Amino acid sequence: MVKLIHTLADHGDDVNCCAFSFSLLATCSLDKTIRLYSLSDFTELPHSPLKFHTYAVHCCCFSPSGHLLASCSTDGTTVLWNIQNGQTLAVMEQPSGSPVRVCRFSPDSTCLASGAADGTIVLWNTQSYKLYRCGSVKDGSIVACAFSPSGNLFVTGSSSGDLTLWDDKMRCLHSEKAHDLGITCCDFSSQPISDGEQSLQLFRLASCGQDCQIKLWIVSFTHILGFGLKHKSTLSGHCAPVLACAFSHNGQMLVSGSVDKSVIVYDINTENMLHKLTQHTRYVTTCAFAPNFLLLATGSMDKTVNIWQFDPEALCQARSMEDQLKQFTEDWSEEDVSVWLCEQSLNDLVDIFKMNNIDGKELLNLTKESLADDLKIESLGLRSKVLRKIEELRTKVKSLSSGIPDEFICPITRELMKDPVIASDGYSYEKEAIENWIGKKKRTSPMTNLILPSMVLTPNRTLKMAINRWLETNQK
Repeated sequence: MVKLIHTLADHGDDVNCCAFSFSLLATCSLDKTIRLYSLSDFTELPHSPLKFHTYAVHCCCFSPSGHLLASCSTDGTTVLWNIQNGQTLAVMEQPSGSPVRVCRFSPDSTCLASGAADGTIVLWNTQSYKLYRCGSVKDGSIVACAFSPSGNLFVTGSSSGDLTLWDDKMRCLHSEKAHDLGITCCDFSSQPISDGEQSLQLFRLASCGQDCQIKLWIVSFTHILGFGLKHKSTLSGHCAPVLACAFSHNGQMLVSGSVDKSVIVYDINTENMLHKLTQHTRYVTTCAFAPNFLLLATGSMDKTVNIWQFDPEALCQARSMEDQLKQFTEDWSEEDVSVWLCEQSLNDLVDIFKMNNIDGKELLNLTKESLADDLKIESLGLRSKVLRKIEELRTKVKSLSSGIPDEFICPITRELMKDPVIASDGYSYEKEAIENWIGKKKRTSPMTNLILPSMVLTPNRTLKMAINRWLETNQK
């Protein structure tokens, strides 16, 4: 189901971080360098390694559009790089001069956050390279940072074990002790639990720490109650401190790396362990999924980066029959329908649906007439939203019935992709469909509704190869 396809061994010291763009993999190390590799054949780019930092490079990340690379170091600087030629675009010095442990771009690429050993967190304007906002935590170093998919808040994690929620104006919204011995990493799922069209936004967050635990959280936002952070569950599997965690781009999997030298991949829906990878010979310090979801990179103190590839057909078959059946909406109970309504920010309809005994099968048969006449939903806008959500469910049921892996289906046409391309929102689409979308003067992402940072479309050759392999197998 997962196979090791390549090992990179070019760094001269511990690998601290790895990050994917649509076409590149970046790695950084205690050896003071950042290295860039092509995803087509994993060869190193001619202008790699990138050299500027005078001490260890702790973190590197690509902007969502993939056009910029940021790195940060013990030398107290955060650097923006031109990935086309390896030249520095800007050197941004932490105001205190403290070692910078983590850096992250906002979803719209307009801001870059840098967190330092003295507990300061800075938001930089990526256009002017100027300091935009600055804040600090009470205790410990900032070692982890993640932006919500909407970009209106971000989370920092500290060595003292606190998770802190901030808004985009650098106002501290909430702080909570999450890991007793210190946090090491945190990551938001790029897939919101609800679409936020009304008053509710729900996001899934993962954190890990020196206490050997991985915790899943629900971050909520309502205009009335503000922001909230609620612990959902704790994942088991590691027997030593967990140093890294990351969601897959579709939000269905979570990967973690540990001092126990292992990498564990979890199914987010069932919270079961899918894979345990034990190729590294020393602590696993970093892990990252590629935007196309089929590749995973893991880095270690053994100075190597391993590239793993998922078998999409095996992934699809791995779910138990019970899980498969549960995914089909026809099998939902009335309670399952209530949960779905809440996830879609349709909480006010729960009682109405229960009174009318709406289960999964009834849900799929609802029409605009039955919503108005039978369920007495008066608001035209509300009826339209419910119908739109039901249509999405019908499409998903059709997809599952056909056996086509969901990541092979274009989000716009809901059909198997023939020529997949990656847009600047990080999602893959059928080329003709996304070109038509953009051609209609639409400048927002079909998936996130955020402004697309760029209109550039990149061929997703890895996904196309996987689709062709799947077609060959199923045609046989």
